[in-house]
Order: sequence, then C-alpha cells, then structure tokens
Amino acid sequence: MAANAPKELHGPESAGAGPSLPPVLIALFKGVLYQDQYPDTWHALLQLQARVRDYVRVVGLDLVLDESEGYAYLRQQPAGADEPELPRLVQRRQLGYSVSLLLVLLRKKLAEHDVTGGATRLVLSREQIVDLVQIFMPGGTNEAKRVDRIDADVNRIVDLGFLRRMRGQDDMYEVRRILKAFVDAQWLSEFEQRLAGYREHLVDAGDVS
Repeated sequence: MAANAPKELHGPESAGAGPSLPPVLIALFKGVLYQDQYPDTWHALLQLQARVRDYVRVVGLDLVLDESEGYAYLRQQPAGADEPELPRLVQRRQLGYSVSLLLVLLRKKLAEHDVTGGATRLVLSREQIVDLVQIFMPGGTNEAKRVDRIDADVNRIVDLGFLRRMRGQDDMYEVRRILKAFVDAQWLSEFEQRLAGYREHLVDAGDVS
C-alpha cells in the first residue's frame, strides 16, 4: 500500500485512537451489518455514521441504520427527475413466488411474536417453517417434493440474510429482524390479498417447481 495512504487504512489503530472508517465501510459493502454479530464494528458505525453517509452518498448509496433493531445496510439512492440512473452497486434480487410467500409468512410470524411481548428473538424449527407454507400448496403435490422445495426456499432465504441457522442446531432458525425493513407494514395490511395471489399462482402451476 502506498506510503501516503490514510492512517486508518494501515490496520489496527493505536490504543486510544478513534474508530477506523474502512472496516465499517467494508462490512457494509459486504452485506448487512448486525449489532449482535459484530459489536465492535457496530459501535464504530454509530460513532462514524455521519462520515459513512457522506462517503456512500458519493457513489449513489444511502445508509439505512436501525439502532433499535440492531442492523444496518446500504441501499441504492433513487435517481432524481433530472438525473441519470447510476449503475447499481446494490443489485436487486428477483424472487420467485414460493420464496416471496415464505418471506411474507415469516414477516407475519415476526409481527405476531412482537405483539406477544416475548423474547426479542424469534426462533423457528424447520418443522414449524414447513407447516407455515404447506397449507398454501396444492393438495395433489407430492409431499416429499413439497418439503424439498421448502428446504430449498429456506436455504435461499438464509443466503439472503433473513434467516440464520442456530449454531449447533441445524434444524432451528432465527428470523432476522431486518425482514421488517423489506416486508413493511403496507405489505402486512394487504396480507390476505397477497396470499390469495400466491395461492392462485401455485394452484395454476400445479406444483411448486
């Protein structure tokens, strides 16, 4: 690295120095930053958030930071009326009906969990997740095929960061609270209509492949 590089890019800071910006930016560019997974980086983000916002704004991104829920991520800025559309740094993900269905069901489950005022984390077993989805699938579909597809959708949602496997318990999953930012209150207010649409699609398809 060049000798005149900024001090904070050279590695760990000396004792008593302030937090370093590059590790925070790198964590955010890699994906969602969770307080419970990376408490030191999270603490640094809280101290540096004004600088982070200024930095990412230059490349057409916004910082979304939810301190109460303990997560942060970057999203693309919408282009202004007289501004050209910038190349996307944060790619949109196309989700199939079955994945979208499971995301909405998990979001509803999270809302119900919050209303009960129980534990902060919502943890579901694989069996509970399968039960959530199966009632919306065609009755004639082979059961083994249905479960295999649900497992594939669960793995996809784990990859997206909305579910996390519990350490040492591969059949247990934590529903990540960032799901609330992607499936918002308006989605929930239209929940029954959306589920009717998903069910119609699945019935018309004849299976969930």
